Amino acid sequence: MTDAVQARLTEVAPLAAAVCAALQQQVDRLGFPDGEIRISDPLIADYRLERDSASGEHSLLGEWRDGKSQKIGNLVFHAGGSFFVEHDVIREHPARPGWFVEAVNAWGCGDDIRAEPRLIPLPT
Repeated sequence: MTDAVQARLTEVAPLAAAVCAALQQQVDRLGFPDGEIRISDPLIADYRLERDSASGEHSLLGEWRDGKSQKIGNLVFHAGGSFFVEHDVIREHPARPGWFVEAVNAWGCGDDIRAEPRLIPLPT
């Protein structure tokens, strides 16, 4: 990890932790058994800086991968303070038959964190 990436990660680490806690709350509200679905630690993602074509500033982009190197989520923290984070769930909804929980998403700016699950109806 480059010094620039590490510095930006250190800067956003408290926000990243709060966002991941909001994602975990969304998972927990869905009714999965305790500990079945765990949102990954934001500090274990692989990060890089990438220039945002809209602002010209560098955004911090991270990816979570599982033990088989399959992508299971991503994190984007823009220089202006906005962010988007997504983490796979990939399970049938525990309380709503006929629905599948694909992922949980969080977005916002600064301390304004919005989060929700992404549900898909199962084929009948």
